[in-house]
Amino acid sequence: MNGLLAEISPHHWSLILVFSATLAAHFLTGIALRRFERISAGTSNIWDDVVLEAARKPLPVLIWLSGIFVAAYVHYDSLQQALPVLLVHARTISLTLCVAWFFFVLIRQGVDGVRAHQIGQGQELDLTTIHGIAKVARITVVVLTGLVIIQSLGFSISGVLAFGGVGGIAIGFAAKDFLANLLGGLMLHLDRPFKLGESIRSPDKQLEGQVEYIGWRQTALRSRNMDMIYVPNSVFNSIVLVNLSRRSHRRIEETIGLRYEDLPQIEAICAEARAMLLSRPDIDSSKEVIVSFNSYGESSLNLMVQAYTSSIDGVRFSESKQSVLLAIAEIVARHGADFAFPTRTINLVPPTEQVK
Repeated sequence: MNGLLAEISPHHWSLILVFSATLAAHFLTGIALRRFERISAGTSNIWDDVVLEAARKPLPVLIWLSGIFVAAYVHYDSLQQALPVLLVHARTISLTLCVAWFFFVLIRQGVDGVRAHQIGQGQELDLTTIHGIAKVARITVVVLTGLVIIQSLGFSISGVLAFGGVGGIAIGFAAKDFLANLLGGLMLHLDRPFKLGESIRSPDKQLEGQVEYIGWRQTALRSRNMDMIYVPNSVFNSIVLVNLSRRSHRRIEETIGLRYEDLPQIEAICAEARAMLLSRPDIDSSKEVIVSFNSYGESSLNLMVQAYTSSIDGVRFSESKQSVLLAIAEIVARHGADFAFPTRTINLVPPTEQVK
């Protein structure tokens, strides 16, 4: 046994030592991660869990890659040779990709963690902002990773940026629509005129639907007919947009026609109908409530009814409006009046006797 050990050269001993150190680092890292996981489980902070989950897979790979490249350095150093350029580039690129991998997982876990935390706390979930920040963070990681790799391959970053500036002009003309949609998506994330789940409408484009997806190039809306509408983001920079989900009230506005013979009862009907609206809990009495004789129609006396309900949901608003209209019908009937129908009065003049 001693003879076998004596035949092992110092070079091989160095490689065995590097391998053993790498194996020990991998083993100790696993123990440390499990230890920190137990500690973070007892805290209310979500970011320690996010960081641990993001480091779970990239960190062991980073340890073994580092061990492999250290072993390669030891091997070539024992031969009194410099580390090949290909291995130098491979080392920088692989380690950079491991770091980028960590940040990509960190961003994804961060989005999931923030979402779960807000739902658990009963807070309003703003997915538009969360996904917007995540997309910007991913683009930043990709750009920085690309610049580091380009620099490691021996290219000048300043030269690349200068070339990108010249080439960007040509690309800008060729892909102006794409860039317009990209900037439109950025403005949607910054200005936040709407977010996921909200209903929007544009009177300019006769566009209406519920927001289901906000991307960098286009936004997906679900129409009332359950059709999926894909709208380029640049469109939102030039149209009037109404956010239906952010209105505070919905207006009940109706014209009710009564018979001309009900003119003596008009004033009492209007007063009682207005008192009924003001007493309803679903009608906001602080807003304008109008019940008044508005105009003489061709075959009716027209009453204008206007009130604001706090029920902004479509179903509840319809129920409130139905209840209001039925209550007005009861008031009209109670006063002995009735609703007018289109009528015409024809006066027949008897013909005069033929002059003989």
